[in-house]
Amino acid sequence: MNKWINNIRQVVPYTPGEQPKEKNIIKLNTNENPYPPSPEVQKTLAGFEADTLRLYPDPAVEGLISAIAENYSLKPEQVFVGVGSDDVLAMSFLTFFNSGKPVLFPDITYSFYDVWADLFGIPYRCVPLDDDFCIRSDDYRGDCGGIIFPNPNAPTGIELPQESVEKIVKDHPDVIVIVDEAYVDFGGTSALPLIEKYDNVLIVQTFSKSRSMAGMRIGFAMGNPALIKYLNDVKYSFNSYTMSRISIECGISAIRDRSYFEETCRRIIETREWAKKELAALGFEFGDSKANFIFVRHKSVPAEELYNALRKEHIYVRYFKKPRIDNCLRITIGTREEMEALFAFLRKYI
Repeated sequence: MNKWINNIRQVVPYTPGEQPKEKNIIKLNTNENPYPPSPEVQKTLAGFEADTLRLYPDPAVEGLISAIAENYSLKPEQVFVGVGSDDVLAMSFLTFFNSGKPVLFPDITYSFYDVWADLFGIPYRCVPLDDDFCIRSDDYRGDCGGIIFPNPNAPTGIELPQESVEKIVKDHPDVIVIVDEAYVDFGGTSALPLIEKYDNVLIVQTFSKSRSMAGMRIGFAMGNPALIKYLNDVKYSFNSYTMSRISIECGISAIRDRSYFEETCRRIIETREWAKKELAALGFEFGDSKANFIFVRHKSVPAEELYNALRKEHIYVRYFKKPRIDNCLRITIGTREEMEALFAFLRKYI
């Protein structure tokens, strides 16, 4: 083997959810929103002048940042944007987790966290969830190099109460605590008020889920101005023009259409709560999800068997062949019609 191989950074990559190319499927495996983006986004796309694409986008993304800040009653200097929340989180790992001490995150959680830690050479320790797949704030006590966790957690959908979130932030004033709120708009409670009370907490959200724009790639962080400045310093040392002109304009249109955002979130929550009753009647067990998915296991049917049976029917859900969760399936909440088709199959199969 060539000697240059010794100089290659080799990591185990993140495995994204399957994106099947076939048509006429029911796709409940990647937590996408089943409804289209705001009609205002379509208007923006229709009116977009292609000639402007020869120009670089605004590196400061002022228009989108101002729109996000206005929506959350913040100052623009409290907001950072990136190409999806993955970009924002990766920048945050690079920026804030440099003490040499292990960063803490749950053992069952978003599986990109350990990938970024390995990629950037950041030590980490996975903190086990309890037997009910819940985060326990007391387990995060002690010296560390930072903390990150989703709330609601993924793939479990279970929310950590706000008093427990604040306890973690308060107990670690010397490190940054990142609360990944990708799914908070589906019935969770945001920890955003904590950024006015503590200078060590960063809240990360996304347009991919609740605003139906996973294909546009817009994520953002909210925190005190010092944290946002440090993130921008890293961004400008890495890539000044991270957001496309189209993404910026469509993002502004989406964040301003609050009534559409609230209506689609309401519909997903309503469908989720109905789906919980249907799943329980079929013998499934699950936690009280506050996300746009439900993490289930069946009393008698193995998860992998059910996953494969669903695939044969062109119904896609997510299966994780990992310790502790290899008998669970994550089912994204689709439209009422899609979920009806899922349950029709499950009733026959089970």
